[in-house]
Amino acid sequence: MKCLLLIDIQNGFCTGGNLAVPDGEAVVPVANRLMAEGGYDLIVASQDWHPADHGSFASQHPGAKPFEMGTLNGRPQMLWPDHCVEETVDAEFHPQLDKSRIGFVQRKGMDPDVDSYSAFRDNDQLALTGLADYLAAKGVTRLDLCGLATDYCVRFSALDARAMLPSVNVRVIEDACRGIDPTGVEAAYDAMAAAGIGLVTSTTVLAEEA
Repeated sequence: MKCLLLIDIQNGFCTGGNLAVPDGEAVVPVANRLMAEGGYDLIVASQDWHPADHGSFASQHPGAKPFEMGTLNGRPQMLWPDHCVEETVDAEFHPQLDKSRIGFVQRKGMDPDVDSYSAFRDNDQLALTGLADYLAAKGVTRLDLCGLATDYCVRFSALDARAMLPSVNVRVIEDACRGIDPTGVEAAYDAMAAAGIGLVTSTTVLAEEA
């Protein structure tokens, strides 16, 4: 059972969004082609779905500015612009993403007291989203990830997939990802490779189905 996991391909992380990733929308046509031609049995998408008062927002910390380091529940926390607030256009999937092929959506980041980069669990690693159990129940044996942003939600989702689904072949499709900070992207790929996560391109994935 082959699964493609699309990470947070939402308006908020694309041009014009509240937390735009440079060139973020460039992943959309690649993701669409992977969904159509990649031979996947299951396609899942994660979606940031924050309450308006989420504690990771700089606006919730008097005097703080976005992209400063702060704290949340006593833990270090990057403070973000308000983004992907539930029921807003910013939180919607990119309009050009072929949502008709998505079989399941895993929302995350709904607890205002903890951030959630990973599609599998909150950053404190205490609360699980249930996605690992869902994929295990479906019999997934290969999990390919792509989306936004490489150095945050893709990285942590891939590492958690590797840790929580040890028998699954986990890979990240590099040209279907975009990151925020080049140094952070490099560190993310180093961490994923060190964890045994495969790094591939969409060309490789599509060739496997040719």
